[in-house]
Amino acid sequence: MRISIAHSPDSDDAFMFYGLASGKVPSGGFEIEHVLSDIETLNRAAFEGRYEISAVSFHAYAHLASRYVILPHGASMGDRYGPVVVAREPVPASLDGVRVAIPGTLTTAFLALRLYRPDVAYDVMPFDRIQEAVHDGTARAGLLIHEGQLTYKQEGLVKVIDLGEWWADRTGGLPLPLGCNVIRRDLGADVVGRLSRLLHDSIAYALSHREEAIEYARQFGRGLDRESTDRFVGMYVNDLTLSYGARGREAVVRLLTEAADQELIPRVAIEFAP
Repeated sequence: MRISIAHSPDSDDAFMFYGLASGKVPSGGFEIEHVLSDIETLNRAAFEGRYEISAVSFHAYAHLASRYVILPHGASMGDRYGPVVVAREPVPASLDGVRVAIPGTLTTAFLALRLYRPDVAYDVMPFDRIQEAVHDGTARAGLLIHEGQLTYKQEGLVKVIDLGEWWADRTGGLPLPLGCNVIRRDLGADVVGRLSRLLHDSIAYALSHREEAIEYARQFGRGLDRESTDRFVGMYVNDLTLSYGARGREAVVRLLTEAADQELIPRVAIEFAP
């Protein structure tokens, strides 16, 4: 059976799927194709059910729950860190009068930004152009995801607000759920269960063979050196990735409930695959 696994071309996702991509974790009789694309494109593709398994934003999941179920592993969560709003020069933390470049309206980064400032003014642009746009003055402020969270200071940009810190303070220390892996419901319980175990084993393999998995992930690091790649991967692939646990699941419920309460997303039942 041919299965497409879609994820972003980033070092943390590459690390997560290293076991399967390298063949170190057997595919269990499935023919697996890895599809790499940026998260906003994957969010849009999931509306069509294009891939059997996909990384999506938790923001997008609120619109996808009828077609996909959340896998019980593979989450990216910011534990007192996360998407960060930066500027070339200090701007009000309230973002009054500030227009922010964002990486997509279905990203959880944007959802968190709207929880922080519901009426924020924004422009959409590809995530990998935002730092440059802020630096050259095209955008007054930008919402950074991925490696930009580590590199913005080197480029002379200043932090306005770290949404992961803000969320932790708001919720008594919960992590900020950003991305998840989802699987199509129409595959049936048996196939969903088998594939779920494969992806769990791939994450577990990378965590227990960190050196070789980091070396593989470096090629997806967009300019990060090995030390920075290791640091970035550690931020988003960790124990919460291997299993949400009670704390991770509570964070997901809190995020999607608050967003629904503010009518930013539809209210959905949150369901995890076995």
